[in-house]
Amino acid sequence: MDWHELTNLTHGQPFVVERVRLAGSGVAIEGRFEPPQLAQLSVDDQVFVAAFVRSHGSIKEMERIFGVSYPTIKSRLNRIAEQLDFVDTDPPPRGADVLERLRLGEISVEDALAELERSR
Repeated sequence: MDWHELTNLTHGQPFVVERVRLAGSGVAIEGRFEPPQLAQLSVDDQVFVAAFVRSHGSIKEMERIFGVSYPTIKSRLNRIAEQLDFVDTDPPPRGADVLERLRLGEISVEDALAELERSR
């Protein structure tokens, strides 16, 4: 069974994988594995996301590929984004880290206060 068939069978319902077999060695691992968020999207949405990445996030290119308007692309991106948990790639600094940098003289008091305010 391929991934497309699996996503058709699940009809967008949450699922878990309970067995994984490594193709090269044949070793099987059993447990409870939640698939990555992108794998939980419908096949059409997975294709859309892949096209968006391949087009380097160019909405103009997406308009050309899918033959739809800018608002349609934005609407679909927003709908897909609502299905994904946000991953903070630039988390605010921890208070202890800010204070340590201040103690070491790496930042000024003003910078430390600004960073502490941002971390609230």
